[in-house]
Amino acid sequence: MSWPRFPARCEVCRAWPSRPVCPACVADHGDAAAGIASRCALCALPLALDLHRHLARAQPAARGARGEGAAPDVPAAKVRAPVCGACLLRPPPLDACFSALAYAFPWDALVTRFKFGSEPALAGPLAGLMRAQPTLMAALAAADRVLPLPLAAGRLAERGYNQALELARRLVPRRQLATGLLQRVRETAPQSALPLSERAGNLRQAFAVPPRLAATIRGRRLVLVDDVMTSGATLHEAARALRRAGAASVSAVVLARTDRP
Repeated sequence: MSWPRFPARCEVCRAWPSRPVCPACVADHGDAAAGIASRCALCALPLALDLHRHLARAQPAARGARGEGAAPDVPAAKVRAPVCGACLLRPPPLDACFSALAYAFPWDALVTRFKFGSEPALAGPLAGLMRAQPTLMAALAAADRVLPLPLAAGRLAERGYNQALELARRLVPRRQLATGLLQRVRETAPQSALPLSERAGNLRQAFAVPPRLAATIRGRRLVLVDDVMTSGATLHEAARALRRAGAASVSAVVLARTDRP
């Protein structure tokens, strides 16, 4: 991670002097400490520990007698990127999805301050947590364009900043960032105020790519950036809009993922 060189107070445990989020808090409250060994490659939900162990055992067993490569019936890519049963039954419109951490104590309070508490300066330390995840950063590095999820105009005016954009600015170079390609074309009720059963319908046709810009993303590999993924409805609807405009692939990276909704 890249942190300021001057002393700070940890935003989680309040230790001083420290980094904005100290290494002890990262170690104590990360996926490993929570018993999360692996996440689904398509929805970023935690996978059962026994499935992770089965895949770990399957990888060497799947290699042929030649001692290299994976056997045809167990492709190496699938061993490296396990998918949960729900995504196998109903594949989402995302090609991949990566989360830096679970939306749980103590990160939930920190994200709430960042998102609703008028504290955009927290984008720095929170983006640092995302930069510490190699697979997440590899997905960003491979993208032709990185798109922060846009806010509705009313919500942006109320909040004063787009939290997804604040994170994205700290994750990729400016030349890779695209802020106008995906637009929110209608106001919707806040997702957090709706039951899960109504969230997908609330966002239907909420995103679009301006026709004059469609050629910019046609055939390109795109990655969406957002702060929190809950049901996935927002990211999925954005991905559908990008696919309709001709994107070759659409993946997502998020700061935090809630548990199974």
